[in-house]
Amino acid sequence: MCIRQFISALGVVAALFVGSVHAEAPRYVDPADDAAILSELGAESSLLFLKGDAQIAAFRNVDALAPVRQVASGDNGRPLPEAARDFSDLRYAVDGAHYDLDHFMRHNHVGGLLVLKDGDIVLERYGLGNTRDTRWVSFSVTKSVVSLLVGAAIREGYIGSVDDPVTDYLPQLRDSAYEGVNIRHVLQMASGTDWNEDYADPQSDVASSPPDMLELMHFLGAKPRVAEPGAVFNYNTGETNLAGAIVRAAVGNNLGAYLSRTIWQPWGMETDATWMAHGPQGGEWGGCCISPTLRDWGRLGLFLLNDGVLDDGTRVLPEGWLTESLTPSPAADHYGYLWWLPVGGRFRALGIFGQAIHVNPEARLIIAVQGAWPLATSEVFGAHRDAFFAAVEATLAD
Repeated sequence: MCIRQFISALGVVAALFVGSVHAEAPRYVDPADDAAILSELGAESSLLFLKGDAQIAAFRNVDALAPVRQVASGDNGRPLPEAARDFSDLRYAVDGAHYDLDHFMRHNHVGGLLVLKDGDIVLERYGLGNTRDTRWVSFSVTKSVVSLLVGAAIREGYIGSVDDPVTDYLPQLRDSAYEGVNIRHVLQMASGTDWNEDYADPQSDVASSPPDMLELMHFLGAKPRVAEPGAVFNYNTGETNLAGAIVRAAVGNNLGAYLSRTIWQPWGMETDATWMAHGPQGGEWGGCCISPTLRDWGRLGLFLLNDGVLDDGTRVLPEGWLTESLTPSPAADHYGYLWWLPVGGRFRALGIFGQAIHVNPEARLIIAVQGAWPLATSEVFGAHRDAFFAAVEATLAD
């Protein structure tokens, strides 16, 4: 697989494709067949446009397709007690039609669905050939993890504050459009720097930006400024790679190692994850591609519900960091520090093809999903996801 095409295709959240896609028969790919399926991919294949069996095999085997770094787990996985609830009566509505849990799994091509209520597993189902041990690519869910790492670096004194200039940590961007841009602007995707996220256009920035991090910084630095920093929201995957580079420069370590030390091991993640890197010796992509198990995404949700505080009382995140991160930015009332903000105090980490971590703090509820939508983004699949999440909340409120 061409790594440049693999990388340039990632993190697209703008509605590249919309339209009606009908439910299909249940998809299943035996993991034992993954290697043979991936061996048939051409050198010019792009993860964004893989279909059918190849898509599923690739999503659970990114480490076979691209350089990765490890996110090491510890020896003691955090227990997730099982307290199954009956969801047989769950119904959700889209455009006047009503559907059940089985339909959601099939229609939205769900590889894994996990619901935690008060720390207990109340629903866990897998599809597509996945199991609880499957590592699955998260796409832009990774961006929200980078936001947590910025907070951890502030807590440990590596970063002064989100008001620090980007150029304090990435001096390569001095005398560029990023002069005068601070970390807060980058986390809110409001730097004011020009960027075209339209992958359908082969000349767009997301399609043509270089995969090498140093080259990407030069590419971004050469972009013109089209708005004052903080004034306009513009979804920018390239810029989230800068956020990751800021953390790496500040802490003097790779993101995978830093995530392992601050959250993955002390919070008790059960399984090692991988994080896609710029190259065999390169740093991780801030905008994409941590591959964990579904249960460890559920554990991350519990970490958020605990306000970033470990069991022994140690703060990983600064006091008030999550509240600040989940405050709508002046440029976009639906977005915080690399978190999506639906209504009612909920928040989400989202990735293309249906990846999601949905957190409702008031209900002590977490919903995590692995997905293989046939399209990167879709209003139809999104509508089914949102209605299903609302139905889960209503069922557990009874």
